[in-house]
Amino acid sequence: MVRVPRQGEVWWAKVENMRRPVLVVTRSEAVPVLTGIVAPLTRTIRDILAEVKRGVAEGLDDDCVASFHNLQRIRRSSLTQMLGELGERHSEICVVLSALADCT
Repeated sequence: MVRVPRQGEVWWAKVENMRRPVLVVTRSEAVPVLTGIVAPLTRTIRDILAEVKRGVAEGLDDDCVASFHNLQRIRRSSLTQMLGELGERHSEICVVLSALADCT
């Protein structure tokens, strides 16, 4: 059985009949009981406030970004394998969510 994902982790997910990496955005305490919110990772880097850069340090092969403009709801069972985590960069989730909602 796959362990429970935590906020700030990068996982492989089965989304819309394809496999793609995602960043878990939902707070860790809520993951076991709610449908999770994730930010899909993409190689299209626009250098905008609603992106969190990812790369080799998070277990990925290429530079990419977690796109917060494309947040998705997915079931925990769709997360199939952990790739890595943000670690010390975990607070970037809050910064980007604030920017996404234009909360200043």
